[in-house]
Amino acid sequence: MAILAIKTYPEEVLKGKTEPVTTFDNQLHKLIDDMIETMYAAPGVGLAANQVGISKQLIVIDASARDETTSLIVLVNPEIVCAEGSEDSEEGCLSLPEYTTVIKRSKMVKVKGLDREGDPLEIESDGFLAKVLQHELDHLNGMLLIDRIGRIKRQFFNKRFARENALTRK
Repeated sequence: MAILAIKTYPEEVLKGKTEPVTTFDNQLHKLIDDMIETMYAAPGVGLAANQVGISKQLIVIDASARDETTSLIVLVNPEIVCAEGSEDSEEGCLSLPEYTTVIKRSKMVKVKGLDREGDPLEIESDGFLAKVLQHELDHLNGMLLIDRIGRIKRQFFNKRFARENALTRK
């Protein structure tokens, strides 16, 4: 296993919709294992394949630190099939280091996909896991936290990003 480099904003691979996984082989299993190791090392609670430069519909999640009823989840080609309610919560992202913001998400989601072997998997959650699932599925659709914030918050983010980027170039 290996720790992969996490892509950060504004890298192009984070902005596009990812492609479905069609082959369940040793190469996919290695990518899954590497993503799990990378997520734990970061440390994070979720990671999408495009965050490590692979434009595939694959996510790994371990929300057990905040939700003891969950454990490690691998989801291939996931999609939200049901979402209800809404609530605000603070989120961060490994691809936007040191940035957090309040995001409105559905309170409950049902997600269908495949496990690492290609077998059907369905997850329903109304807790912290629901937020993580939505966050990671956003990645697969080329969306970051900053795509879900209002115009004024985005302007502040852009100014901060430009300022910090200018400092690191000096």
